[in-house]
Amino acid sequence: MNTFEILGVHRNKKFSPNHIGNDDAIFSLTSQALQRMGCSVSICSEDDFLHRDTIEQRFIFTMARQKEAVKKLQELELAGKVIVNSGFGIEQCFRTNMTNGLVEHGIPYPKSFIVPTSYVGNDVFEQLPGKGFWIKRGDFHAIHKEDVTFAASADEAREILREYELREIPDAVISEHLMGDLVKFYAVRGTDFFYWFYPYANNHHKYADYENINGKSLYYPFEENALRKAAAASAEALNVHIYGGDAIVGKDGRFHIIDLNDWPSFAPCRKEASESIAQAIFQQFTVAI
Repeated sequence: MNTFEILGVHRNKKFSPNHIGNDDAIFSLTSQALQRMGCSVSICSEDDFLHRDTIEQRFIFTMARQKEAVKKLQELELAGKVIVNSGFGIEQCFRTNMTNGLVEHGIPYPKSFIVPTSYVGNDVFEQLPGKGFWIKRGDFHAIHKEDVTFAASADEAREILREYELREIPDAVISEHLMGDLVKFYAVRGTDFFYWFYPYANNHHKYADYENINGKSLYYPFEENALRKAAAASAEALNVHIYGGDAIVGKDGRFHIIDLNDWPSFAPCRKEASESIAQAIFQQFTVAI
């Protein structure tokens, strides 16, 4: 069996809203699993990673999300380092990039528009069906609760956009509000690992009051294998191996993926997930030899 000198880059705590402990746990368990596989693992923080003039290890696994760290990961990748998740994949999970990537690859996704935060028109809202809209910062992941906000009217949506503009967020994704059950999933590309559950029923969600907007789970039946395939296709489209996301399942059983994240917390399944994550990382490093 091949062994590797590996650098693990931890996630800065500000990019783990309400999940600091969970992100710490899955990262630690994955590191331990790699060590059991014979790898030598060194760990550093995002900030330490950014300030290192030289990265000696060729193989890196990372939960980093700072834009500066992602840029450095990309530069290292272009210089020959092997990185999981890829810095290019992490960037593809930024909201605007994710929306474009999933739509372009035919993934079932809510009807959405990408607009500058200076947008004050009405035509976008007139083209979105249903009651209300989701306004999401486009340039990055959600860091604050307000970065993903429900607006009951166009006027309220425009006010949210104005607040984004004041925060110097350049663009936003405006999506239709879909009625149905919220389902969360975790998966690892190249393995059989796939885990899904109803987050509200398990008291697992970054921002608990979203349940008041989405409504309680009604447990509409749907094809799990279809969700698994759509999740895998989404991860392939965005170039990530360790990922998770959210979907809305309608009463007709049809679902739409509404979010896909690089390396989430895997909180309800982290012990099982960490083994699959380590296997996927090891496999990517082995292929690169």
